[in-house]
Amino acid sequence: MKDFAAIDFETANNERSSVCSVGIVIVRNGMITDSFYSLIQPEPNYYNYWCSQVHGLCRKDTDNAQVFPFVWSHIEPLIDGLPLVAHNRPFDEGCLKAVFRVYQMVYPDYEFHDTLSVSRRKMPELENHKLHTVAAACGYQLKKHHHALADAEACAWIAMKIL
Repeated sequence: MKDFAAIDFETANNERSSVCSVGIVIVRNGMITDSFYSLIQPEPNYYNYWCSQVHGLCRKDTDNAQVFPFVWSHIEPLIDGLPLVAHNRPFDEGCLKAVFRVYQMVYPDYEFHDTLSVSRRKMPELENHKLHTVAAACGYQLKKHHHALADAEACAWIAMKIL
């Protein structure tokens, strides 16, 4: 694949609709051409301890952030016509579908690809298939793991190598 959008969400709690940040990396002709990052006011709007421990975000970070429909209105034109790629697609696709449902938005049935499942098939020798491990095997050093934009960039790098 030479044209796609890598996407990553972080969530505030165990509800998939509670996206609190999103990172998008646009790849065209096999090159990163654009990126987008935003904090999002989650729905439901509370943070659990474990999620905050993972990504470092808490309620004060997103109290003044826009809600998902506003943020998505900026993302939609960037990804128009592109397949989406995520590392662990069921999580990110599940988040996207859940937040569309919460805000009663019509889900456009995005085409999704999964670098996690492909890396398991193509790189069985790895000790694990976590994002940072696969990214390193593909020549990318993920420095801010669990920052949505950094994770989306690592996913894009992996996708350019193995998809």
